Amino acid sequence: MSNFYVKVVVLASNGRLPGGDGLAAFTITEVAVTLTVAMLVIIYFSRLVKNFIIKTKPPPLPPGPPGLPILGHLLFIKPDFLQYVTKQSKIHGPIIKLQLGRKVYVIISSPSIAKQILKDHDAIFANRDVPAAAVTGTYAGLDILWRPNGPGLHKLRKLVVREIMSKEGLDACYEFRRREIRHTVKNILGKIGLPINLSEQIFLTMLSVTISMLWGGSLNGEEAKLGLELKDRVEEFVGLFGEPNVSDIFPVLKPLDLQGIESKTKKHMSWFYGFFESVIEQRTTLGEGPKMAGSKDFLQQLLELNQRGDAKTSISIKEIKALLL
Repeated sequence: MSNFYVKVVVLASNGRLPGGDGLAAFTITEVAVTLTVAMLVIIYFSRLVKNFIIKTKPPPLPPGPPGLPILGHLLFIKPDFLQYVTKQSKIHGPIIKLQLGRKVYVIISSPSIAKQILKDHDAIFANRDVPAAAVTGTYAGLDILWRPNGPGLHKLRKLVVREIMSKEGLDACYEFRRREIRHTVKNILGKIGLPINLSEQIFLTMLSVTISMLWGGSLNGEEAKLGLELKDRVEEFVGLFGEPNVSDIFPVLKPLDLQGIESKTKKHMSWFYGFFESVIEQRTTLGEGPKMAGSKDFLQQLLELNQRGDAKTSISIKEIKALLL
């Protein structure tokens, strides 16, 4: 103890003993080394004591194929991912682990276990790993699909199921669906004796019905060009969500946006939300809704929820845009 006291005094007197009797026996470097070693020893023993007192350890991960440091299993995944996962499940069991970059994924191949996860214990597994493109494309997850589990998601689900997807809500859109189906039938009858691309016709009909139910629009007449542009942008937008993104498996690279996926998503979102903004403005300011007695499209129903003024039963304009998309 006295030896340690001498070292500290030497440090305070710039390497000389208080009495001024020549150079100190212990230099400042030796004092610093001694203090560093002492601190490291204290930290080491404190961690040992902590591990001894707190014996709880995180649960082990499921088994899986061996991987590489940093990269994980990226280099071992085959082009047909489903066949690769099926083969690994036969080797390691119905619950396996795959590490892709810095992300660890748990894959379930048993229907009974999947039922327990998705139905019986869905609240535990409700939160999802949101892709970088989804964060950009949904106001940081304001829609139902990517929203974190919590009061906000529960409120949104309840409102959509009770107010919009209920029998009354769907019946309110009946006339819009009927209009688009009748137009398709009339269009096909007008092409008797001519070749028809049936798959394209069915797709356009489904898109027309969807647009009509959402905001009363149509792919017919003057709105046809705008509707086809919307179709092309939606197809490319969905493709960006499904495209493998290096920012998802190495989050540290997200600010760089090496593949340009986030910038493309922002470009599409700027167009989508500008389009939705104009439609909402027409509906709220100019009152240019579809003129069908007893009919309400989804946008009208959402705007009525927005105007309630009650935090428990109303939604914001940003949430409306995210839901429409």
